[in-house]
Amino acid sequence: MKILDLLETYKVSERLAMISETETLTYRELWEKSESLAAYINDKCGTDKTPVIVYGHKSPWMMVCFIACVKSGRAYVPVDISVPKSRVEAIIDSVEPRIILASEEFGAYRDYFCYDVRHNTYHGGTKVSPEGYVREEDIFYIIFTSGSTGVPKGVQITYGALNHFTEWALSLGQIEKQHKKIINQAPFSFDLSVMDLYMSLASESCLCVLEKEAQQEYKRLFERLAVTNADVWVSTPSFADVCLADPSFNQKLIPNLRLFLFCGETLTNKTAGALLQRFPKAEVYNTYGPTESTVAVTEVKVDSKLNGQFQPLPVGRVKPGTQIHIMDGEKIVPEGEKGEIVISGNTVSAGYFKNQKENDRAFYVTDQGGNLLRSYRTGDKGYFKDGMLFYCGRIDLQIKLHGYRMELEDVEENLMKVPGVKKAAVVPVSDNGKVKYLKACCIYENNIEDKRREMKKVKAEMAKFVPDYMVPRKIIFVESIPMTNNGKVDRKKLQEIQ
Repeated sequence: MKILDLLETYKVSERLAMISETETLTYRELWEKSESLAAYINDKCGTDKTPVIVYGHKSPWMMVCFIACVKSGRAYVPVDISVPKSRVEAIIDSVEPRIILASEEFGAYRDYFCYDVRHNTYHGGTKVSPEGYVREEDIFYIIFTSGSTGVPKGVQITYGALNHFTEWALSLGQIEKQHKKIINQAPFSFDLSVMDLYMSLASESCLCVLEKEAQQEYKRLFERLAVTNADVWVSTPSFADVCLADPSFNQKLIPNLRLFLFCGETLTNKTAGALLQRFPKAEVYNTYGPTESTVAVTEVKVDSKLNGQFQPLPVGRVKPGTQIHIMDGEKIVPEGEKGEIVISGNTVSAGYFKNQKENDRAFYVTDQGGNLLRSYRTGDKGYFKDGMLFYCGRIDLQIKLHGYRMELEDVEENLMKVPGVKKAAVVPVSDNGKVKYLKACCIYENNIEDKRREMKKVKAEMAKFVPDYMVPRKIIFVESIPMTNNGKVDRKKLQEIQ
């Protein structure tokens, strides 16, 4: 199964490929507009195959841009409008694109050329040909995630890896593959969106996007959910928890819903139990996988029996084409023992964009009977039991909060950019194994008269550098930060500071 080949078979279809609150896009329009835009990209960039940055927020034009980029033989880099300006600039500086495509107001940045796809219609130029599309081994997209140095890392996913993942994802739930309505919750710059976006495109289904504004108000959100009447739900567990806080979130609201797919963070027994009770016609699937392995590599159907049998829930069985080993250094540990989760197989990333140091640390290749197999050291801790993988958190200082992955050092680096903050250390605050929020301890260079006012000021300043989910909820001003004997921050003692 190849996504672009499938889209070509739908190119005269008047079925909806995507629907937002204000816009729609048919498969015919997707094909024709992406053809035109791909030709424009080729004429503008010539033989330069540098990735193209696509800036916006859940507009059908973003879908057009993604397909146009890969038709022109170039990877795309999705950047959502919620990403702070300084982080957008860091991504641009890393990619150095010949062109930026925007479906929202972007503004000028240095000498980079930005093409507003909403107000431009391109005619003429060289017609694109399938020979110029991205190939199996080519990079299809690059998603930038949090990096320990304060600079985001670009995870490169090949066309082949995406095709393997999408074919597997469509098998989950054993529902018919064609003509579904699939909910999109995550922004396109977050890799969870890859699951709903390409499951939808590969099956000639309709992607029903929930814009940022709709997710911030119950009444508006539930009205949107009712209008979509979707068959498939894809989100983080945290988003489902938000919806479950209202009793009206049930099967009556979305009568056709038959499948919940969760990824990005821990699915709790409480959340799974509530969904099974309120949506008796729907199946609930738990999945696991880092961005570096193309969204997800394990799955398990969570029914009432499984939910009562295991606490915490397993993340499931390994998908075909993938191997997972639990490692202690270079040694594979026996079943039941905890260690680092190492993923090998056909959906492992081609590596980080322009970051050889991190590539050498995280990725390696083994020769298995003449076949080169890429492997990724996740930094996640886990174990196997009864053939299923259980996730036990991070080995290092990388965490997930509301489905967003981040490095604590990244938060600290950006916190110390705030005027007045001399030193900062950040720890996650958890409840039942799930990260609820971030707490920061800061050494301030000035005396503080009003701590509450100063905390608000620090949060406002930090929001200029990082997305909202990376701003610590709680900030404590301290005279010193506790250290261990080997000179590292003592995060255990930080947890105890009130």
